[in-house]
Order: sequence, then C-alpha cells, then structure tokens
Amino acid sequence: MEAVLWYVLTGTRGGPNRVRILRAIDERPRNANQLADRLDLDYTTVRHHLDVLRDHDVVKRTGDGYGTVYYPTERTQRHWDLVEEIAEGRPL
Repeated sequence: MEAVLWYVLTGTRGGPNRVRILRAIDERPRNANQLADRLDLDYTTVRHHLDVLRDHDVVKRTGDGYGTVYYPTERTQRHWDLVEEIAEGRPL
C-alpha cells in the first residue's frame, strides 16, 4: 500500500488534487459534486481522480449514480500517517 500511495499521490501531476480529495473525504464522505464544489475543481476532473484512487484501492464508494459517496478504504486509513507525510512533503 505504501508504494501505491506514493505513486498515486506523487507519481503524477494529479497527486496534489488527489491528496486534497482524500483529505476532504476523510473529513466526511462526499459525492463527486460535493468534492468539486468544496475543492473548486471541475466535476470531470474530480471524477477522473476518484476513478484513479478507486482503481488503486485507495477509496471506496457506496450508492449509485449521482448520489455515490466516496470514502477512504480501511487500508488507506491504516496508512493515514503516510498520506499526511506525503501531503506535507516531509521525507520519511
């Protein structure tokens, strides 16, 4: 999981927005539209990042369609200290 987090949060240009999304859904589960509003990002951009995070088992979803809500997986929660270290740009 550590390698996955490093890759999705730092290995691509979208890493900073993925960190913002993760922090927002850790605060409370949200749908893509709520995330777009909260983070001042385009809805399709948020959906793309959520798909990447889901593909790597970093976030899960519940519900269908527009009301689909996202939240961090248990694996991500267990490695939350690493998420914060990456977010803060601190070396391990």
